[in-house]
Amino acid sequence: MRLVRIFVVLSGCWLAVGLAGPAAADSADGIRRLLLAPDDRAGWSPTQIFRSLRPGFHADRTLRIETSPPGATLDLFYVRASFQKRYEQVQAPVILELPTRAAAGKRDSVSIRAFLPGHKLETVNVPVRGDQDRLLIELAPLDNVLVSVAHTYFAGRAGLSLLLKQSATVRVQKAEQGFSVILGETAGSPRAEAVLAGLRSPLLASAEARQLGEDLLIGVKLGPGVTGEDLELRSRQQQDLVRGLHRLTIDLIPRSQTAETVTRARAALDRIRPGDVTGCAAVFDRTLRAGLDRESLARALAPRGDFTDPYLRAALRRLGQVSSEGVITLEDGTRYRPGVPLELEAAATQAVSARGYLALLRQWVRQLEPEGHHTEALRSLVAPELETASFAEILASARAAERRCLGASVRAGSRAG
Repeated sequence: MRLVRIFVVLSGCWLAVGLAGPAAADSADGIRRLLLAPDDRAGWSPTQIFRSLRPGFHADRTLRIETSPPGATLDLFYVRASFQKRYEQVQAPVILELPTRAAAGKRDSVSIRAFLPGHKLETVNVPVRGDQDRLLIELAPLDNVLVSVAHTYFAGRAGLSLLLKQSATVRVQKAEQGFSVILGETAGSPRAEAVLAGLRSPLLASAEARQLGEDLLIGVKLGPGVTGEDLELRSRQQQDLVRGLHRLTIDLIPRSQTAETVTRARAALDRIRPGDVTGCAAVFDRTLRAGLDRESLARALAPRGDFTDPYLRAALRRLGQVSSEGVITLEDGTRYRPGVPLELEAAATQAVSARGYLALLRQWVRQLEPEGHHTEALRSLVAPELETASFAEILASARAAERRCLGASVRAGSRAG
């Protein structure tokens, strides 16, 4: 009995030493050390008499945690008898300083929850009295990824398309100054985030993506003077069979939009003249087409079920009306008559090759949209998945080629005079 009393006293001393360790500091190899121990001591039990004979039972206890890929955020919980006694958050790698095995209760454990953007959450439990002193948590990538984003704006309407590897559980939440789209178990991508960062139009002021655990939140802020009550949001889903992607589109429809809006767009289209698609405008057209990715441009101009389809079709018809000989001419010399429905349909499927088409769309945007949104409106028609800065560079190159053409024309006219 006296031996038991002596052991209780000694174990209390060991416990006190285990809990009153020095403050945490970085280890010799630069890895952060973190003290993770409850403020109170574990209750004593007779089994400690026998466990105390085990080697290392009273030695300092540490647990080194690393992740693959590295740099994951770790939520650390010290749990005793199903109750949380301590919580810390730190970035891996880290070395945890724990109570000695003698000072820990038999049900003491450290629960580690690891998170890295774009990866699945992983949770691991390590008994404090166990023998494990190193832990590598391997994080698996999320199965679904937001591959790309497409934004379209024209004639007072807008659409935001999210292109995903797989179908996702989707929640749309509307607010006074914007809305958010939450994609369950989905990771973002640098390409999609770059496009979102540059989105601007009369209806959209900004957009960004944030990873919330395994979910991806797309937050959209509406443009100046636009509120959630002004817009009707309609979502639709479809397959992009060519690329094997899933497309989720949110259409932003102003409640105030009337037939007058369409009439105004048609009137602007009717003001386009042959000079807007020929001469130096044709140089702009060729240079812009050469600077854009051919497949992306073909996808943007081909019918795909968006609200812009009727506008693009009307623009193609107008192109034939103002072009030489009243036909739509492709790069290979093929000609289509815009007044013949079957030929217009054929031209629509090959619009990427229609000479003067991009120049006509540029002029239509100039006629219809506010001056500060000309670039974004044109980008949304011909390159909706391209980040704004990249498109601006390509557009600037096409404008420079047009200016050189105009300068050469002026010089030639001066010499002729």
